[in-house]
Amino acid sequence: MVTQHMQAALLNAMKHVLANTEDVGAQFAEEARKMHYGEARDRSIRGQATREEAESLRDEGIEIMSLPIPDSLKGSLQ
Repeated sequence: MVTQHMQAALLNAMKHVLANTEDVGAQFAEEARKMHYGEARDRSIRGQATREEAESLRDEGIEIMSLPIPDSLKGSLQ
């Protein structure tokens, strides 16, 4: 059973991710590879990847995590 406390904690975690990562959009897989292979500076990123792209990244040893963000949080955080 999901309590209000758990929902609030999840919402706060999602807001933290949004505030502390760079949105690279559909270029997520490409950018993650560049960082992994030292072709781009390391930083916290987020974006979209297809299931196939995500599996390929994992096969290459690139750790990623799926986190569905509600559309209502994707706008301004102010």
